[in-house]
Amino acid sequence: MVMEETSKTTPPNSVVSEFEGTLLSSDDPFSYFMLVAFDASGVIRFALLLFLWPVTALLNLFGYKNAALKLMIFVATAGLRESGIELVARDVLPKFYMDDLSMDTWNVFSSCKKRIVVTRMPRVMVERFAKQYLIAEEVIGTELIVNRFGFVTGLIQETDIDATAFIRVASLFVDQKPHLGLGRPPVSTTFISLCEEQIHEPVQRNQRVEVQPPKPVIFHDGGLMKRPTPATAVIILLWLPFGIILAVIRILGAFIFPLWLMPYVITLSFCRVTVKGKPPRTKAGNAGGVLFVCNHRTMIDPLVIAYALGRRIPAVLISDLSRFYNILSPVPIVRFTRNRDVDAVIMKRELSKGDLVVCPEGSICHQPFVLRFSAMFAELTDRIVPVAVNCRFGFFQRPLRSWNGLYLFFLFMNPTIEYEITFLDQLPLEATCSSGKSPYDVANHVQRILAETLGFECTQLGRKAKYTVLT
Repeated sequence: MVMEETSKTTPPNSVVSEFEGTLLSSDDPFSYFMLVAFDASGVIRFALLLFLWPVTALLNLFGYKNAALKLMIFVATAGLRESGIELVARDVLPKFYMDDLSMDTWNVFSSCKKRIVVTRMPRVMVERFAKQYLIAEEVIGTELIVNRFGFVTGLIQETDIDATAFIRVASLFVDQKPHLGLGRPPVSTTFISLCEEQIHEPVQRNQRVEVQPPKPVIFHDGGLMKRPTPATAVIILLWLPFGIILAVIRILGAFIFPLWLMPYVITLSFCRVTVKGKPPRTKAGNAGGVLFVCNHRTMIDPLVIAYALGRRIPAVLISDLSRFYNILSPVPIVRFTRNRDVDAVIMKRELSKGDLVVCPEGSICHQPFVLRFSAMFAELTDRIVPVAVNCRFGFFQRPLRSWNGLYLFFLFMNPTIEYEITFLDQLPLEATCSSGKSPYDVANHVQRILAETLGFECTQLGRKAKYTVLT
C-alpha cells in the first residue's frame, strides 16, 4: 500500500502513530502477552495462553479483533498485581519491542517534536518503552481494571477500543489537528482520520532526512531470550521436560567432575567452547599471579575461563550471590563485600597466592554492550590479561524476581550453549598504573579493547545504573 506523502519541506510538528503494525513491524500483540504471562506468572499461564491462541486467531480472522484482544488480556493478566505487570513492562518488554521496531517508521516518527503513541494493548505494557526510548509525549491504550486490593481483574475499561482511542486523541488536540498520522488502513473510523496528513503502513523512509537512532536498550531481564511467537512458544514448552533433565546432567558434569573430564562432558551435553589467543604461562616464584579481567555474560564465565586455561583459578563474585554456587563450584569463589578497602585487601591476598579471574562490570549484561568497569583492579597489579567472553544460548535465562540460584539451572536448560573465549595480550607496562596512568584510564582502556574484540559497544553505565533502571 502506498502512502499519502507530505509535500512540505519542513518536518511536521506533531505525529500520532499506531504502535502495533506501524512502529512495530509485527501487528500481532500475542507474543507480548506471552511474555507477560511467563515472567509475571509462570509456565502454567504461558501454556494456557498458547492453548487459546487458535481461538484468538480465529476471532481475528472473522473480524472480532476486540474480542480476541480482550481474551488475550484476560488470560495474561487476570489475578496479577498491577506492579507485576509494570515490572515486566520495565525490565522485559523494551528489548523485544526494540528488536521489532520499524526503522522506516522511526525515521518519520522521530522527526516530529510532539509524539503520541496509540496502542490497543494495555497502556501499562507500552508506556515505559514509548516514553523512555521513543521519547513519546503521551501513550493512549486500553486501561486495565484493578480491584481495591491491587489485583488486575483481567477486564478493561473500554467497550469500543477504537472509538475510545479516537476520543482520547481528539482531546489532546483541541485547538488544532495533529499534523501527521501513521497507521494501518482502514482509517475511516480510527484516530488517524483526525490528522492533516496520513501515512499508511508500510512507511517509506525519507532518505534526505538524517535522524538519530532510538535510545538503545542496554539492560534487559526476564526468563526468555526469544520473542515467544506461537511457533517458538510450542518449541519452548515441548523442550521444557528435556531441558530440565539436560540441566541436571550439565550441573553434575560441570560442578562435580574434575577439569580434565570437562572436554568430554561439554561435548556430550551439546555445549561448545571455542578458545582463541594464548594465555600467559604461570610463572614460578613470588611475583604474584596474573589477573584475568573479563566482561560478564553469564554466571559461569569464571568456570569456562578455568576450563580454557586447564587449571582451577579462583573467581571473584559479588557477596549477595547465592551460596548454592559455593557448594557446586569446581573453582574457588572469592566473595566481594562491596566495601572498596576490604575488597582491595582480599584481591591483593588472592593475587599473592596465584592467578585470579575478575569481572569488573559487577553485573551480567546480555545485550551487545560492555558496562563501565570498576577501576579497583587496575590499582592492584600490572599483570593484567584482558579476556573477551561471548556466550550464545537459545531460550532461557533467569525469570524475573526468582532466586538467583535458578539462573544457573535455567541457563543449563538451553538446548545448546556456545562460548567463545579470547585471551588478549597482557597489558604492556606503559598501559598500566605502573607507568603513571590513572586506574580509571586503565579500566577504560581494557573495557574498550574488550568491546572492540567482541564487536560490542562501550557504555558509561555500570552496575548501579542497571539496578536503577531495572528496579
